[in-house]
Amino acid sequence: MPVSVLLVDDEPLVRTGLRAILEAQPDIEVTGEAADGAAVVPLVRRLRPDVIAMDVRMPLLDGIEATRAVLRSVPEPPRILVVTTFEEDDYVYEALRAGADGFLLKRARPAEIVHAVRLVAEGGSLLLPATLRTMAAGRRNDRARADFERAALTERERQVLRLMSRGLSNAEIAAALVLGAETVKTHVSSVLGKLGARDRTQAVIAAYESGFVTPGQDVARRSARALP
Repeated sequence: MPVSVLLVDDEPLVRTGLRAILEAQPDIEVTGEAADGAAVVPLVRRLRPDVIAMDVRMPLLDGIEATRAVLRSVPEPPRILVVTTFEEDDYVYEALRAGADGFLLKRARPAEIVHAVRLVAEGGSLLLPATLRTMAAGRRNDRARADFERAALTERERQVLRLMSRGLSNAEIAAALVLGAETVKTHVSSVLGKLGARDRTQAVIAAYESGFVTPGQDVARRSARALP
């Protein structure tokens, strides 16, 4: 079955461009469009898309609140990609904290857009860019630190989270720690559960906001699963 995508952006030209790029792929289909976040929940319930590509800034309901609304009210919600002009944007950061699975720059190359949609549809997460890692570290606070300590991650889970924060895929983590792929998958699931994170992106944000990792401590590198 092709990956179904819902486009949400108040700029018709952006929606037209994204539709042209995505529908040129045999394994992706655009099943609907909306011009504002206020229309997202009813469309998701009717169309059941696999992925939402959603503008972060819209006039009535922005991408942050639309993300929260989808995750709060839709059983088995779709994956969410935030679409933005600038990555150094508090709106993008807050959308990721709210549960979005990654973001796309509107100036991204077609291959990057297609890769991102396929990746999140498969359950993967995009590498958190350096600007957002720095932003997360700058928001380090006592509450995040206390929440992290209450999660009581095991030493192995801490090792896995450090490697997740560097953008490594499960396969790369398995190779680095000399573990089986299924074992790593189990550890990642446990980390997400203990941190109350919907996905790897939220877990990495929690790691930085708590001070468990810092941009200088774990030098991020491009993952084999990150954008080309």
